[in-house]
Amino acid sequence: MLRHAIRGLRNSRRWISSKNFTSRVGVERAVARESVDCVVIGAGVVGIAVARELALKGREVVVIEFASTFGTGTSSRNSEVIHAGIYYPRNSLKAIFCVRGRELLYKYCSEHEVPHKQIGKLIVATRSSEVPKLNDLMIRGNENGVDGLRMLEGFEAMEMEPELQCVRALLSPASGIVDTHSLMLSLVGEAENHRTTFCYNTAVIGGHLEGDRICLHISESKDLENWDRRFPLHPEVILMAKLVVNSAGLSAPALAKRFDGLNSTVIPASHYARGCYFVLSKMKTPPFKHLIYPIPEDGGLGVHVTLDLDGQIKFGPDVEWINGVDDISSFLNKFDYSVCAKRVERFYPEIRKYYPNLKDDSLEPGYAGIRPKLSGAQQSAVDFVIQVVSANSSNACHLSWNVVMHDLPLNQMSKIHHSLSSIEFLFQACRNTQ
Repeated sequence: MLRHAIRGLRNSRRWISSKNFTSRVGVERAVARESVDCVVIGAGVVGIAVARELALKGREVVVIEFASTFGTGTSSRNSEVIHAGIYYPRNSLKAIFCVRGRELLYKYCSEHEVPHKQIGKLIVATRSSEVPKLNDLMIRGNENGVDGLRMLEGFEAMEMEPELQCVRALLSPASGIVDTHSLMLSLVGEAENHRTTFCYNTAVIGGHLEGDRICLHISESKDLENWDRRFPLHPEVILMAKLVVNSAGLSAPALAKRFDGLNSTVIPASHYARGCYFVLSKMKTPPFKHLIYPIPEDGGLGVHVTLDLDGQIKFGPDVEWINGVDDISSFLNKFDYSVCAKRVERFYPEIRKYYPNLKDDSLEPGYAGIRPKLSGAQQSAVDFVIQVVSANSSNACHLSWNVVMHDLPLNQMSKIHHSLSSIEFLFQACRNTQ
């Protein structure tokens, strides 16, 4: 029950007696209200990291999560790669966040014994026509301050990786992998140790502005699962917060639109790209020791090789743009995460460009994830945007697919906005591969 989930809040914070609440359709209901300091919507890696940062600064934090536990969405459906910061234009927020985030993430993982490994990455050109693009990536990476980049001739790269086929490769020693679940578990533990309350199976169904407070309309998750769209949603509790961070993942833009008084023009358009992973089976020894990436493609980084900390090899993700996702479906997080086995037919020819010895029938379905994007198919990539508008709220819309690269710099941004009054930072972040 929702009231059980927030029972601890009553004991530690000021409880305000019930008050009539008028819904969007003009129906009045008596709804209990509670005054809170900070609310973070969404317990993905970014939401958890922001909650931890606020808690470490002495703020009382409540995290509202729709699912039964943390990190069930994009944070657990990604490549688990720590990117170096090669792909983004110089001085862009993506470049700044990725480079700084990498440094902070390695430091955090080392200090908190989070499993990770700096295994390095090879970005490969499999034909001579791709070499100019590879050269551009090296120039961009150097401009962004990525250390240790080195251009390799094909034979040098193939000496490092005998199963690899390429004409040239860019070596990025700073790239690595991380156990995202262990990372989130560590962040949650720190946040809870500093008085952060996590409320699972709980949903924010809307909100409104009231004086200097942001009023969040709270219900149980099951109320949304059984919701008849012909009727309005009614909150069971209203949380009156001084600061709100909307890091609801794929649902963040649609949720923002349900806040009365928030200027809808600052809410970004939603674009979604689905990606599938296939795992390599029937091999006792992994064929690669490094991450292997092709030249980037539209909407992503191409079907690449990723290793986990146990040595398991997976290939992906591909790019499948999703059209026709309406606000209600996004708000309810109605996304298809199944892996169509037939999509493997597209993987084999792409992988064999750099791994020609890949055997037939050696790939098995793994998992799928959804990339939240600021730009759609055939559109130019868009940088992160931070807009200063009104009220003490922050929207983390379109969070990164490989989100672990950005969680620590994003949570450090909370050092800025939690020290200011009457300011909202609208984070519109897309996958860091744009």
